[in-house]
Amino acid sequence: MSRFPTAGHLASWAGTCPGSNESAGRVKSTRTRLGNPHLKGALGIAAMAAARTKGTYFSAKYRRIASRRGPIKAIVAIEHAMLIAIWNMLTAQADYRDPGDDFYTQRNPDKAKHRAVDQLRHLGYAVTLEPLPATG
Repeated sequence: MSRFPTAGHLASWAGTCPGSNESAGRVKSTRTRLGNPHLKGALGIAAMAAARTKGTYFSAKYRRIASRRGPIKAIVAIEHAMLIAIWNMLTAQADYRDPGDDFYTQRNPDKAKHRAVDQLRHLGYAVTLEPLPATG
């Protein structure tokens, strides 16, 4: 992996980075590069398999992105995230530690709480929250 100084260089070579062609505030193209077709194919299969698993970080990331941007862009985002993780594992000589499907909830619990309360309010429920009593 010494050929690629950063994970972004590897992702760009593999063709998983979105384009950022912008001129005068207008976005021209966000297509990915062609990259290495063999690596791109293997990453695509791995990303689709990871998106279908349950209880993993990649499946949670896929669901979040696919709901906003669509399934194809979500697969490319998973490919990119997997390649970044692979680069970090190979350069640090470490095993992969999955953050889990509740990574986004644990990172910002207040946001998850407010989202759940807002969803209930939109369904017509009055919601009041009380902290659980401490048990000891």
